[in-house]
Amino acid sequence: MLKFFFQSKSALFSAIVLLCLVFVALFGPLIYPYDPFEINVDAILKGPCLQNPLGTDLLGRDLLSRLIYGARISLQVSIVAVGISILVGITLGALAGYFGGLVDQIISRFIDIMLCFPTIFLILAVIAYLEPSIVTIMVVIGLTSWMSVARLVRAEFLTLKEREFVISAKLYGASTFRIIFRHILPNALPPVMVSASLGMGQAILIESALSFLGIGVQPPTPSWGNLLIEGKETLEVAWWLSVFPGLAILITVLAFILLGEALQDYLNPKRKEQFN
Repeated sequence: MLKFFFQSKSALFSAIVLLCLVFVALFGPLIYPYDPFEINVDAILKGPCLQNPLGTDLLGRDLLSRLIYGARISLQVSIVAVGISILVGITLGALAGYFGGLVDQIISRFIDIMLCFPTIFLILAVIAYLEPSIVTIMVVIGLTSWMSVARLVRAEFLTLKEREFVISAKLYGASTFRIIFRHILPNALPPVMVSASLGMGQAILIESALSFLGIGVQPPTPSWGNLLIEGKETLEVAWWLSVFPGLAILITVLAFILLGEALQDYLNPKRKEQFN
């Protein structure tokens, strides 16, 4: 895998960007130039300079510090939301694919119904009845984005359950739980890994959109989405308030997409032979 990542420019780019993002999120308090919440009336709307590399906002707060803090929020939302969607998707997809029949029909129809609703509107409808918070955002995104994972796992289970190693496990008297989670599921995970990578980028976009609309992460807690909306009103005189958060979202989502495509190439048996 290391050989593959070093030979693929897009994979190497995505790995470097995401490692930097994780480092910034984990060690943010140690590298903040200033307190992300500190108001400085003497530095309101100060442009990028040596003292404030990315400028300041309407309250004189350092934008670089707030972007670093927002990276932790975005990464936290993406990891937890994708974790929830994978857990729900794997569970329902495994049950549908392994048992088939009526169980498969019920779960498949439920997936079809969920897919009929546009994700963003479904999320907006749910959040309208809940208090906006980071926890709410993570849970709602996770519970409204599991359908693609469930369909992938179902398709893998339908194929794998007829394989010789599963039939042998049944003949040896292995329990249903062991067959599903010990024998079939590990072989069904590669496409889920690709979906998870793409889903993390999607989760960051959804969180940013919700925060931009004012129903996501609430000020004064900075997230990349609400930093964008803060800069919307002053775009003509303080372009940095919108440009830098927008670039952060763009580069991070692009890195997750490239990582997903790289994993898809690596897990493809025909392409994988080139790097072994």
